[in-house]
Amino acid sequence: MESVYLTLISVVCCTTAVAVYAWKVVDSWWIRPRRTEKLLRQQGFRGNSYRFMFGDSKEMAAMHREARAKPIAFEDDIKPRIMPFVIDTLRKYGNESFVWMGPKAKVIITDTDLIKEVMSNNYTYLKQSSPKYPMMKKLLSGLALHEFDKWAKHRKIINPAFHLNKLKLMVPAFYTSCEELLNKWETQISRRGSCEIDVWPCIQNLTGEVISRTAFGSNFEEGRKVFELLEEQKGYVMKIMQTIHIPGWSRFLSTKMNKRMKAIEKEVKSLILCMIEKRMKAIEVGAERMDDLLTLLLGSNLQEIEKHGDKSHGMSINEVIEECQMFYLAGQKTTSVLIVWTLILLSKYKDWQTRARDEVLKVFGDKNPDYDGSNSLKLVTMILLEVMRLYPPATYFMRRLDHEAKLGNLTMPAGVEVLLPIIVLHHDRETWGDDAMDFNPVRFDEGVSKAQKGKGMYFPFGWGPRICVGQTFAMLEAKIALAMILRRFAFELSPSYTHAPEERISLVPQHGAHLVLHKI
Repeated sequence: MESVYLTLISVVCCTTAVAVYAWKVVDSWWIRPRRTEKLLRQQGFRGNSYRFMFGDSKEMAAMHREARAKPIAFEDDIKPRIMPFVIDTLRKYGNESFVWMGPKAKVIITDTDLIKEVMSNNYTYLKQSSPKYPMMKKLLSGLALHEFDKWAKHRKIINPAFHLNKLKLMVPAFYTSCEELLNKWETQISRRGSCEIDVWPCIQNLTGEVISRTAFGSNFEEGRKVFELLEEQKGYVMKIMQTIHIPGWSRFLSTKMNKRMKAIEKEVKSLILCMIEKRMKAIEVGAERMDDLLTLLLGSNLQEIEKHGDKSHGMSINEVIEECQMFYLAGQKTTSVLIVWTLILLSKYKDWQTRARDEVLKVFGDKNPDYDGSNSLKLVTMILLEVMRLYPPATYFMRRLDHEAKLGNLTMPAGVEVLLPIIVLHHDRETWGDDAMDFNPVRFDEGVSKAQKGKGMYFPFGWGPRICVGQTFAMLEAKIALAMILRRFAFELSPSYTHAPEERISLVPQHGAHLVLHKI
């Protein structure tokens, strides 16, 4: 009799568990999305009706595959190639619209006042994390993904490392890395006077070298190894993002890729931990100069702990390791795409290349580029601002809502994600004029605010409290690199260059950047 009761209890428990799970599935994949859609439509938002489980995902993927399959002309609008479904949705439904990524509604916001409200309220509108891809956290971590008090603490500790007086100390590292690359280019050119080079992988390596030197200083070789490992890890993460998510697949299955990702994570942590321990010992005895990001970060962290007399006010060793990884990924990505698109555009518009070179020669002559001189490069700065307007490193920002919240006169339902299309605002004719799609750095002659003809928004580095902490670092590195390249080379688009901007976490040239370089 007892066994019958136990069997009955087991059946009841299993049935209950299945029923609870089934209800959660139905609620998550049908009831909540339908409720969200009703609330959005009541407020004037429009979009495709929700379809069970997939939403717009299938059409979105198909449009992206089709867009990536063929290049475009240099004069073409790049938006339909890099975000075809969003642009098509805006065309069909207007600026107040939404799309479905599976059961998640992504509300597209193009009103500048609302965007500023979203970017300013970082305790309400949260960064879009990727909990459904646990393995991605082996790559993406640190300040960029933290929220609330943890974000505030980390930001406070990291900020001193990017003060102007600290950045000045890093210019020699910028110069050394650039000099090594340009010497390699000269060797390739010396035989013929000119040479075709795909500069995109070169620029990626350059910015990786810069981060290795500025982050780890005397431990540059170990830093370079960290960069190489993280680049490999980034490739695996991209593969994960392009697959359908199966819960537990990336975490528990012992596939070859999963094993390699875990091995990379372990090795990166080991390398950075070793460097941290060396720096901590040197700092304790006063033998370490405060001229690289790791030492500055550790010093700032120790000061915060000593100030409050409590380790909870500082970062743990694991958190320091995460921030070191973020130095690489954020710094290397942003600056590399800025430099490569600048070289491509100056290859197309040679008059601007000549004008920029004349300014560089006037400011620096034969001297090594320095921080003070870089601030005198007005024309180069205008060019970089215009490049980021046309080809922003990130083409959109995403924020999520865990709770219902007001946005202007709107009510955003809990669970939606807010999509802020940077590139749409950067190309808006009402804001920038009839030449909004043209390369025209002159528009920034009197600064960003006066470049805009209407109420617009320019935010390649973000906006509000979470604006990129390394934006000055990125601009300084780009100016130094561009000045050194312009002084030694003239360049033009190769006949083999294919114009194919692609969204791959950041906006990259899908088929590289093939330029013909001429030694000056």
